[in-house]
Amino acid sequence: MSDDLRVAVIGSGRVGLQTARLLDDRGHDVVIIERSPERALAPLDEYVATVIEGDATRPSILRQIGLDRTDAVAAMTDTMATNLAVAMLTDRLAPGVRTVVRAPPDDRDEYVEYADTVVHPEVAGARAVTNSVVGGGVRTLEELPGELQLLELTVTERAPVAGKPLSAVALPHGSLVVSGAAGHHIADSDTELAAGHTYLVAVEPDVVDEVTRLFRG
Repeated sequence: MSDDLRVAVIGSGRVGLQTARLLDDRGHDVVIIERSPERALAPLDEYVATVIEGDATRPSILRQIGLDRTDAVAAMTDTMATNLAVAMLTDRLAPGVRTVVRAPPDDRDEYVEYADTVVHPEVAGARAVTNSVVGGGVRTLEELPGELQLLELTVTERAPVAGKPLSAVALPHGSLVVSGAAGHHIADSDTELAAGHTYLVAVEPDVVDEVTRLFRG
């Protein structure tokens, strides 16, 4: 999958909406399918996603997200039957699309063969769900309280920062490189951001997308 993804989130309750917010913060294209007209208003008000009102277990509704252009479908409703139906329907309609389903912690092993990833956000939180959807290269550390995010970012060959020392990089206000390559030392102005190496970066929500592009290209 590419760095900029198109992700469909099924359900805009607490978990679904927070997952959509985090994905939007990272610069991904988010589509939400929400059955409840009242709940469908929240992501529209926040401008975090395109919203389709309807039942995602119906093929005609699920197809509206544009499965041929979608990288992942995350079924985050609080109804396991809905999440399972969405994953199985996605696999039938678009086998190459990654599926992530929310399940109760005690039932995780029951559903692992029906989706690419099974998560229980009641335990891990929306940041862990987002990591499961997005995959490698960018990972949000999951136990940090508050809105400040701590990202593990791997520099790509095409990244604007690749091969440059921190003193030559114009990071946006609200971001700070914490560690050097592989986390062996605290970063300073001489720290080189080498392609293929991973760095720990503290970011405020408003600059997640900008910082990610600097490191990922």
